[in-house]
Amino acid sequence: MTTVAKLNKIAPQFAVGNVVKTAEYYRDFLGFKILDYFLDPPVFAVVERDGVEIHFGKADKEDVITNAIQRKVGYDAYIWTSDIDALNEEFKIKNVNIIEGPVTRQYGRREIVIKDCNDFKIAFAD
Repeated sequence: MTTVAKLNKIAPQFAVGNVVKTAEYYRDFLGFKILDYFLDPPVFAVVERDGVEIHFGKADKEDVITNAIQRKVGYDAYIWTSDIDALNEEFKIKNVNIIEGPVTRQYGRREIVIKDCNDFKIAFAD
């Protein structure tokens, strides 16, 4: 009998100019918890919300190029939620930069798209 490994989660890793500023933005505006910083001053951070982790590594600002900007299409991360309308309201109250939505896509998902403090485009969908 062959055992097949199951994948459990994924954590996007973003290169950012300021690890602390980014982690605090995700805490204060997007509702994540800061799990840890690494080194002093921090060169890496981990944030988490409801089992969704995102990692931030230190980079020179000129080296920070998001996938979405490079391709001019798509998102840097896609996160599913149980209630897109509640999340949209939460983000509005916190003045998150919502650049689109909620909108129903042709593939049936309702999405909002935000830009974070580093211009990463993140889609949330239910």
